[in-house]
Amino acid sequence: MEKLLKEIRNCRICEAFLPLGPRPVLKAKPTCKILVIGQAPGTRVHHTGVPWNDPSGIQLRKWLDISDEVFYDDNQIAIVPMGFCYPGKGKSGDLPPRPECAAHWHEKVLAQMPNISLILLIGQYAQKYYLKNKKYRTLTETVFNYNEYLPLYFPLPHPSPRNRFWMKKNAWFEEDVVPILRHEVHRILSNE
Repeated sequence: MEKLLKEIRNCRICEAFLPLGPRPVLKAKPTCKILVIGQAPGTRVHHTGVPWNDPSGIQLRKWLDISDEVFYDDNQIAIVPMGFCYPGKGKSGDLPPRPECAAHWHEKVLAQMPNISLILLIGQYAQKYYLKNKKYRTLTETVFNYNEYLPLYFPLPHPSPRNRFWMKKNAWFEEDVVPILRHEVHRILSNE
């Protein structure tokens, strides 16, 4: 795994498209039990090299009901975004993750993590890539029907503060889905 992570961190496949240059941000070990697949690093994560080190990450850890120490425990939780580098700014937020990362690296990384029991698919890009034709027409419908993807996949909306209107409109998510998410996460992490 260390050799593979070194290769990924030296990756330059889509360098020409990255406004801040390449800086692949991910973490993974063969011992990990939970895999977090989000979109791509934002500017803060690009500069710090720490995944989910932003308001979205704070919200995600609240949903999971875990501390920073648990979330960043390399032996338990892997973080492998759809795009490893900051993709740049678009009209309404960051650009979509570069497609090269998932196509070139994901299968290789996942093959080295045999203990993964739960994969959190955060946002439409991860859900489209992993659920393929099993996802619903909208992210809302996919998240609402999360139980159809268990025990391996758990589709989630992006925890960005930009999604506050989605959260308000879909109160069922925090009322009904988040408790199940927490239960699954705690159950898997407590199985030492």
